[in-house]
Amino acid sequence: MSRYAARDVASQCVQQGLVAQISGTTVWRWLHEDAIKPWQHRTWIFPRARDFERKAGRVLDLYHRTWAGKPLSHKDFVISADEKPSIQARIRIHESLPASPGKPARIEHEYERGGALTYLAAWDVHRAKVYGRCESRSGIQPFERLIAQVMGQEPYRSARRVFWILDNGSSHRGEPCVNRLRAAWPNIVPVHLPVHSSWLNQVEIYFSIVQRKVLTPNDFPSLEAVSQRLIDFQTRYESTARPFAWKFTRQGLAELMHKLSQHEELPTHH
Repeated sequence: MSRYAARDVASQCVQQGLVAQISGTTVWRWLHEDAIKPWQHRTWIFPRARDFERKAGRVLDLYHRTWAGKPLSHKDFVISADEKPSIQARIRIHESLPASPGKPARIEHEYERGGALTYLAAWDVHRAKVYGRCESRSGIQPFERLIAQVMGQEPYRSARRVFWILDNGSSHRGEPCVNRLRAAWPNIVPVHLPVHSSWLNQVEIYFSIVQRKVLTPNDFPSLEAVSQRLIDFQTRYESTARPFAWKFTRQGLAELMHKLSQHEELPTHH
């Protein structure tokens, strides 16, 4: 019954003889006021990496400007980077109508596909700088073009160390990625997140802002318009951006891992 509408629940209660008569409105009001809401749900996933706490802890340390137990210097920088793939240009069948007094903007439901692109972004965690580019697809070469775009300019080019926080996507996974990046940029320190931990990657916060403020609703006349709006927003956002107020620390991580350990023994998968 947790999937029923309020009127369905009311009807079921009458059929089972729980009440002689009740309205769907009354059921809705009771459920709205109740502490337990079985029709709502949240998805979740356990950390599966054997070294989840160690890898996640390194990233949390970097957010708080420490590495291997020592504070970062003013010549050390921390970059959080990833890609947002398959951003479509949805060309509406009928032209969208702007908002008017008492009426919201109206967007045609049907659309033609105008292609898709990948938006790659790098977020300087402590300086609140964002660097991005649009590519026709994701992959090793497009991602390394983003790396070069950032590392080829100051202050990163002559920095002591530039820590790049990366997830385990196919464009920047594992030791091969580390070797490629270190060969091209000796002052890079790639730091991979453990699997199932995109929520620890600060650039995902920026991507969520992009999704809300740039890509919703998806109403573009062309793929070029998508690219232009992304880059224009990036410039506008950076002009007023501040570092994210990151409050999750190693202590919070330890408490989370302890809590999870009470539910099940974590498999030792890589």
